[in-house]
Amino acid sequence: MSVVDQKKATTSSIVIIGLGMVGLSFIEKILEYDSAKTYTITAICEEPFVAYNRVGLTQYFSHRSVDQMLMKPEQWYQENNVLLLKHQTATKINSDLKVVESVSTQDINSPTTSMTTTPYDICIIASGSTALLPSPKVIPGLDLPGVYVYRTIDDLDLIIERSKSAKHAAVVGGGLLGLEAAKATSDLGLKTTIYERNSQVLSRQLDGEGASMVLREIEKLGIGHSLGNPPVAFMSDSEDRDSLFVSKAKLQDGSVIEHDIVVFAIGISPRDKIARASGIECHARGGVLVNDFLETSVQGVYAIGEVACHRGQTYGLVAPGYDMAEVVARNLTRDVHSMGLGKAHQPRLFTSADLSTKLKLLGVHVASFGDYFATSKDTQELLYRDPFEAVYKKYIFTKDGKHLLGGMMVGDTTDYGKLLGMSKSKRSLQIPPSELILGLKPGQGQGAIGLPDDTQICSCNNVTKGQIRASVRSKGCSSIGEIKTCTKAGLGCGGCVPQVGEIFEAELKAMGKVVKQNLCSHFEYSRIELYQIIKVKKLRTFAKVMEHVGKSSCALGCEVCKPAVASILASLFNDHVLDHAPLQDTNDRFLANIQRGGTYSVVPRVPGGEITPDKLIAIAEVAKEFGLYTKITGGQRIDLFGAKQEDLPSIWERLIKAGLESGHAYGKALRTVKSCVGSTWCRYGLQDSVGFAIFIENRYKGVRAPHKLKGGVSGCVRECAEARGKDFGIISTEKGYNLFVCGNGGAQPRHAVLLVADVSEVNCVKYLDRFLMFYIATADKLTRTSKWLEKLEGGIEYLKKVILEDFLGICDELENQMAHLSATYQCEWKVVVEDPKRRQQFRQFINTDDTQEGIEFISERGQRRPADWPKEKVQLPPSPVSPKLDPFDAQVPKKWICVGKTDYFAVDSGRTIKYGDVQIAVFRLPNGSWYATQNMCPHKQAMVLSQGLLGDSVSESGVSKSQPYVSCPLHKKNFGLQDGKCLTPGDEDKYKIQTFEVKVDDEGQVFLLLAPTKDLDDILATDKVMIHAQGAQDKFEWLTSIELVQPSSSCGAMACGSKELEW
Repeated sequence: MSVVDQKKATTSSIVIIGLGMVGLSFIEKILEYDSAKTYTITAICEEPFVAYNRVGLTQYFSHRSVDQMLMKPEQWYQENNVLLLKHQTATKINSDLKVVESVSTQDINSPTTSMTTTPYDICIIASGSTALLPSPKVIPGLDLPGVYVYRTIDDLDLIIERSKSAKHAAVVGGGLLGLEAAKATSDLGLKTTIYERNSQVLSRQLDGEGASMVLREIEKLGIGHSLGNPPVAFMSDSEDRDSLFVSKAKLQDGSVIEHDIVVFAIGISPRDKIARASGIECHARGGVLVNDFLETSVQGVYAIGEVACHRGQTYGLVAPGYDMAEVVARNLTRDVHSMGLGKAHQPRLFTSADLSTKLKLLGVHVASFGDYFATSKDTQELLYRDPFEAVYKKYIFTKDGKHLLGGMMVGDTTDYGKLLGMSKSKRSLQIPPSELILGLKPGQGQGAIGLPDDTQICSCNNVTKGQIRASVRSKGCSSIGEIKTCTKAGLGCGGCVPQVGEIFEAELKAMGKVVKQNLCSHFEYSRIELYQIIKVKKLRTFAKVMEHVGKSSCALGCEVCKPAVASILASLFNDHVLDHAPLQDTNDRFLANIQRGGTYSVVPRVPGGEITPDKLIAIAEVAKEFGLYTKITGGQRIDLFGAKQEDLPSIWERLIKAGLESGHAYGKALRTVKSCVGSTWCRYGLQDSVGFAIFIENRYKGVRAPHKLKGGVSGCVRECAEARGKDFGIISTEKGYNLFVCGNGGAQPRHAVLLVADVSEVNCVKYLDRFLMFYIATADKLTRTSKWLEKLEGGIEYLKKVILEDFLGICDELENQMAHLSATYQCEWKVVVEDPKRRQQFRQFINTDDTQEGIEFISERGQRRPADWPKEKVQLPPSPVSPKLDPFDAQVPKKWICVGKTDYFAVDSGRTIKYGDVQIAVFRLPNGSWYATQNMCPHKQAMVLSQGLLGDSVSESGVSKSQPYVSCPLHKKNFGLQDGKCLTPGDEDKYKIQTFEVKVDDEGQVFLLLAPTKDLDDILATDKVMIHAQGAQDKFEWLTSIELVQPSSSCGAMACGSKELEW
């Protein structure tokens, strides 16, 4: 018998009962390990959908798309020869006949329903669990309409539908799922109260103090809570069967609260019904009994995931289920090498599960790892509390401090992966325990390289450092994208991607391969290398840069390299940014920050925060005339929101006439230098902080850098200007100034570190010149100064040598470069308003003076703002196009419509034309080709595509490997200009845009092939597709009536009353 025939004869069938996340994980592992194709796979799926992301269930409320929830598209199962039996409920495993009996889920209770039998050699029970719900006998009214559980997509659809008419939500359960449900109901606009029978939330992850900090953050969101005082009954005010919904909840203390929607999230119960019906042993409290091989009491039948009861315990987390799937898949394929392919590996065992977890709940980062509740005389706790930043850390060590046992974290979970690895490795600590709490010293990196291989890097998908290394070394992954596809690391929340990148680079180095820091696919150089090449060769245009150092001089570039090269050109030569308009991201192209709905913000410069009454009046008059929303910024400036693109030149003409100038809030440049009043007014002030801040801001205004720059000058150590939270901070002393560098605010705030102390103003400026130019020359793209210092070899001590001691001999050059940038400064907006040709670039439509709103505006607190993006997915003209869209049908009569001369369209850019009430983006490429698409980006229904950067991608040899595309300026979704398909990884099947044919005649007139205006208006008119207000918009109006329900005085710290209520 040949090897092929032998394979056919020995093929076995695996039948999986249940297709959730764990069931899919098992399928993926079998497909990966079964190299001999020993098995055929059948999955019996009770729901109408294939496996979806139940961990990220709350995301469904934002997009309402089942397809976006799927772990794999249905096509993937077909491509991998996995037979799907959808909407089938498995009812019995007949171990004598070796078949699984199933019936249609819809007809399961019908006496005439037909039975399907599926033969198996191996049967995997992965049926998961159901949401736990008390009996209506225990809690009266539990069977009323309006009471739901939080478990499946069908459950979520019911909650969404009820929320349209409900106002007050009760979420019963204060665990992980309960808080997720509370976020969902709150986001749906419902006044929400969390009920928990215990005295704290998250009792399985946190101690009382950590839970209290989480609760304080929940309160800030306007969500109420009732601890130790749960509902004991639900009632309805209506007796009409058609309007019979829950309306009230009676609490344990006897009080009655209005609630017209109730969501239970109090736990889960293993779905072991099929096992019990099949005579398979189950635990008395639920769950299919399994041994360390995950085998049940019936030969050939295994159980994995939430349905499995191992050593008396079931697990409600997905990570243990993945581990179980790994064990069974490995053991089923250990003999695949017996046909001359190698030696079988040792059997795998499942001995215990790691219950460590890291999540973001209601905007709060929460994590627990290792033995986080360890208590004994041999342990020692180390605590950190910061109530101002809402950070709480509790780490548990052995008494001698040599081993980390476990811990919990609230607010800051940055070190989770590292600490989890330390606790699991059992190795002695090489640093003092206090360093784990206080974090890294300035100039030190995160350091994933030193972690052991069993460290969990991606907690969302349970991926270890060792698996990432193996994907590079054994499977040949050569990019972060390939690692994501291979291991799933980084496909959840994305927080682990920096560590994944660090491990990837370290592994390449260990294999003797060159680690490339190339800017993008168009260049073989990093941003730092390009900076030096452009400087030395004096390459002053993107075309020259591509010609000399690009892989292909014919390539378009992309949304990564174009702005990066534009920034380098500005940092070196300081040309007006609109001289390189096609390279600029939308903010720089229109000299304003693009906002929701495609409008812009206007931010005049207010150096040092000092402004005259006349300038304040001028700003106010402009805001009133153009209907702009006004707000004071954190950088002591005034932000004007809602400016239309076509109004920007007129707005700035008025502001410049009043003596104001561009604040560069739109650029990767100096934003502000914040100041206190210093010695001018303050009785504690030591120096003139206002005057010095104004001087500093005026010196560096307009200077472009790899990322935005912010500064501050404080008049004394009381630090009212928060200078140490800036990229550079100056603090007055009795002898002069202390200069601090490389701090930042934001998601991961860092204090700036001292560069030099007690220097004069002259020396402070000299060192600051050097520091900023050295950063501009040596930082990677989009890297803040704090991250740059972390990666700088030698850290702050090396930086001191370069800046203070001229260690590299370049300080004169750095000072001269900064002097050139300061001397050649020009207000970018002043140049525009004085140039009629440049002003024309801001017209909304090139073929008409008409204008259109791109989003509906509403009134709130006396000002205009754009309507909210809808929580519910709005049905737009379908993509791909449905039969209803006759204007795009090939058989529909169309005409060539002239939309303007070629001179109206800038090369390598897009412009908008108006046809009827439809906005169409027309793109002119450098190679002479033309494209046209709808102007609306389908992601957020914004009329902005014409403002996006044009790009393509090239291979290693420089050959184009993609169609030209436009990158949406709002969220960087890329759309092909030829077919309209979304090219952004993960979004290919979610979005598509309509394209139109373009031609140019011999006289230089541009034509589009279009259907009649009335037909196109029916489906793409701006008023039809733009965002409109969705009912009541003041989402905080109800906060004045929030009721914080507290336990009654008759109850102790824990729940009281019948034990039947202890869910």
